[in-house]
Amino acid sequence: MGRRKIEMKMVKDSSSRQVTFSKRRTGLFKKANELATLCAAQVAIVVFSPGGKPYSFGHPSVEVVAERFLNQDGKRRVSIPGEVDDQSQGEAKVGRLGRQLNTVLTLLQAETKRGEVLNEAIRESRRKLKQPKPIKELDLDELLEMKESMEEFHENVRGRVSEIEASYSLLLLSNIVVKQA
Repeated sequence: MGRRKIEMKMVKDSSSRQVTFSKRRTGLFKKANELATLCAAQVAIVVFSPGGKPYSFGHPSVEVVAERFLNQDGKRRVSIPGEVDDQSQGEAKVGRLGRQLNTVLTLLQAETKRGEVLNEAIRESRRKLKQPKPIKELDLDELLEMKESMEEFHENVRGRVSEIEASYSLLLLSNIVVKQA
Protein backbone atom coordinates (compact mmCIF):
# COMPACT_ATOMS: atom_id res chain seq x y z
CA MET A 1 0.00 0.00 0.00
CA GLY A 2 2.88 2.38 0.73
CA ARG A 3 2.78 5.88 2.05
CA ARG A 4 -0.19 8.07 1.43
CA LYS A 5 -1.07 11.63 2.30
CA ILE A 6 -3.00 12.00 5.53
CA GLU A 7 -5.58 14.74 5.81
CA MET A 8 -4.56 17.25 8.49
CA LYS A 9 -7.30 17.15 11.09
CA MET A 10 -7.41 16.15 14.73
CA VAL A 11 -7.51 12.41 15.35
CA LYS A 12 -10.78 11.66 17.15
CA ASP A 13 -9.89 8.37 18.87
CA SER A 14 -7.78 9.09 21.97
CA SER A 15 -5.62 5.95 21.72
CA SER A 16 -4.96 6.57 18.02
CA ARG A 17 -4.18 10.19 18.87
CA GLN A 18 -1.59 9.07 21.44
CA VAL A 19 0.03 6.69 18.92
CA THR A 20 0.07 9.42 16.27
CA PHE A 21 1.57 11.86 18.76
CA SER A 22 4.35 9.44 19.71
CA LYS A 23 5.30 8.70 16.11
CA ARG A 24 5.14 12.33 14.99
CA ARG A 25 7.08 13.49 18.08
CA THR A 26 9.88 11.06 17.26
CA GLY A 27 9.99 12.32 13.67
CA LEU A 28 9.93 15.95 14.79
CA PHE A 29 12.81 15.43 17.21
CA LYS A 30 14.76 13.56 14.53
CA LYS A 31 14.32 16.47 12.08
CA ALA A 32 15.36 18.97 14.76
CA ASN A 33 18.48 16.91 15.47
CA GLU A 34 19.32 16.82 11.74
CA LEU A 35 18.87 20.59 11.51
CA ALA A 36 21.17 21.13 14.50
CA THR A 37 23.79 18.76 13.10
CA LEU A 38 23.75 19.93 9.48
CA CYS A 39 23.50 23.66 10.15
CA ALA A 40 25.19 24.01 13.56
CA ALA A 41 21.90 25.50 14.77
CA GLN A 42 20.78 25.71 18.35
CA VAL A 43 17.33 24.13 18.52
CA ALA A 44 14.79 23.66 21.31
CA ILE A 45 11.38 22.01 21.09
CA VAL A 46 8.91 21.53 23.94
CA VAL A 47 5.68 19.62 23.33
CA PHE A 48 2.95 18.29 25.60
CA SER A 49 1.25 14.99 24.84
CA PRO A 50 -2.54 14.73 24.67
CA GLY A 51 -2.29 13.36 28.22
CA GLY A 52 -0.39 16.46 29.38
CA LYS A 53 3.06 14.86 29.69
CA PRO A 54 5.89 17.20 28.60
CA TYR A 55 8.59 16.16 26.11
CA SER A 56 11.55 18.25 25.04
CA PHE A 57 14.50 18.18 22.68
CA GLY A 58 17.35 20.64 22.71
CA HIS A 59 20.71 21.04 21.08
CA PRO A 60 22.92 21.77 22.95
CA SER A 61 20.11 21.74 25.57
CA VAL A 62 16.64 23.21 25.97
CA GLU A 63 17.84 25.37 28.87
CA VAL A 64 20.71 26.91 26.90
CA VAL A 65 18.51 27.71 23.90
CA ALA A 66 15.70 29.08 26.09
CA GLU A 67 18.17 31.19 28.08
CA ARG A 68 19.61 32.58 24.87
CA PHE A 69 16.13 33.29 23.50
CA LEU A 70 14.96 35.01 26.68
CA ASN A 71 18.12 37.10 27.11
CA GLN A 72 18.39 38.55 23.63
CA ASP A 73 19.89 42.01 23.86
CA GLY A 74 19.48 42.96 20.24
CA LYS A 75 23.13 42.24 19.44
CA ARG A 76 23.93 39.36 17.17
CA ARG A 77 26.68 37.14 18.40
CA VAL A 78 29.03 35.58 15.96
CA SER A 79 29.28 31.88 16.67
CA ILE A 80 31.65 29.35 15.27
CA PRO A 81 29.81 26.22 14.11
CA GLY A 82 30.07 23.41 16.63
CA GLU A 83 31.12 25.68 19.51
CA VAL A 84 28.85 26.58 22.41
CA ASP A 85 29.40 29.09 25.17
CA ASP A 86 30.75 26.58 27.73
CA GLN A 87 30.38 28.88 30.73
CA SER A 88 26.70 29.69 30.15
CA GLN A 89 25.98 26.06 29.31
CA GLY A 90 27.75 24.94 32.49
CA GLU A 91 25.91 27.49 34.60
CA ALA A 92 22.57 26.45 33.09
CA LYS A 93 23.36 22.80 33.74
CA VAL A 94 24.41 23.45 37.34
CA GLY A 95 21.25 25.48 37.95
CA ARG A 96 19.06 22.79 36.41
CA LEU A 97 20.77 20.03 38.40
CA GLY A 98 20.44 22.07 41.60
CA ARG A 99 16.71 22.51 41.03
CA GLN A 100 16.32 18.81 40.27
CA LEU A 101 18.27 17.90 43.40
CA ASN A 102 16.08 20.15 45.55
CA THR A 103 12.95 18.61 44.04
CA VAL A 104 14.18 15.06 44.64
CA LEU A 105 15.23 15.90 48.22
CA THR A 106 11.83 17.46 48.93
CA LEU A 107 10.07 14.40 47.54
CA LEU A 108 12.35 12.09 49.51
CA GLN A 109 11.61 14.00 52.72
CA ALA A 110 7.85 13.81 52.06
CA GLU A 111 8.09 10.08 51.31
CA THR A 112 10.08 9.50 54.51
CA LYS A 113 7.42 11.27 56.58
CA ARG A 114 4.67 9.37 54.80
CA GLY A 115 6.53 6.12 55.46
CA GLU A 116 6.72 6.89 59.17
CA VAL A 117 2.98 7.63 59.29
CA LEU A 118 2.21 4.40 57.44
CA ASN A 119 4.51 2.37 59.67
CA GLU A 120 2.66 3.75 62.69
CA ALA A 121 -0.67 2.87 61.08
CA ILE A 122 0.58 -0.66 60.44
CA ARG A 123 1.72 -0.99 64.05
CA GLU A 124 -1.69 0.25 65.22
CA SER A 125 -3.45 -2.20 62.93
CA ARG A 126 -1.35 -5.02 64.31
CA ARG A 127 -2.32 -4.02 67.84
CA LYS A 128 -6.01 -4.01 66.86
CA LEU A 129 -5.73 -7.44 65.23
CA LYS A 130 -4.45 -9.13 68.38
CA GLN A 131 -7.54 -10.74 69.92
CA PRO A 132 -7.61 -12.22 73.42
CA LYS A 133 -9.98 -15.01 72.27
CA PRO A 134 -9.47 -17.55 69.49
CA ILE A 135 -11.36 -16.79 66.28
CA LYS A 136 -13.75 -19.70 66.80
CA GLU A 137 -14.98 -18.10 70.02
CA LEU A 138 -15.68 -14.63 68.55
CA ASP A 139 -19.28 -13.54 68.04
CA LEU A 140 -20.58 -11.91 64.83
CA ASP A 141 -19.88 -8.31 65.93
CA GLU A 142 -16.32 -9.15 66.92
CA LEU A 143 -15.75 -10.99 63.63
CA LEU A 144 -17.10 -8.02 61.65
CA GLU A 145 -14.83 -5.68 63.61
CA MET A 146 -11.87 -7.97 62.95
CA LYS A 147 -12.75 -8.10 59.23
CA GLU A 148 -12.92 -4.30 59.10
CA SER A 149 -9.54 -4.04 60.82
CA MET A 150 -8.01 -6.51 58.38
CA GLU A 151 -9.40 -4.61 55.39
CA GLU A 152 -8.01 -1.36 56.80
CA PHE A 153 -4.65 -3.03 57.32
CA HIS A 154 -4.76 -4.39 53.75
CA GLU A 155 -5.44 -0.90 52.37
CA ASN A 156 -2.58 0.53 54.44
CA VAL A 157 -0.22 -2.12 53.09
CA ARG A 158 -1.41 -1.53 49.53
CA GLY A 159 -0.87 2.23 49.93
CA ARG A 160 2.58 1.66 51.40
CA VAL A 161 3.53 -0.59 48.47
CA SER A 162 2.39 2.10 46.03
CA GLU A 163 4.44 4.72 47.85
CA ILE A 164 7.50 2.49 47.93
CA GLU A 165 7.14 1.94 44.17
CA ALA A 166 6.83 5.71 43.65
CA SER A 167 9.92 6.35 45.78
CA TYR A 168 11.83 3.70 43.86
CA SER A 169 10.80 5.33 40.57
CA LEU A 170 11.96 8.72 41.83
CA LEU A 171 15.30 7.27 42.90
CA LEU A 172 15.73 5.62 39.49
CA LEU A 173 14.86 8.92 37.81
CA SER A 174 17.34 10.82 39.95
CA ASN A 175 20.04 8.26 39.11
CA ILE A 176 19.30 8.68 35.41
CA VAL A 177 19.44 12.49 35.73
CA VAL A 178 22.75 12.32 37.63
CA LYS A 179 24.23 9.93 35.05
CA GLN A 180 23.19 12.25 32.20
CA ALA A 181 24.87 15.17 33.90
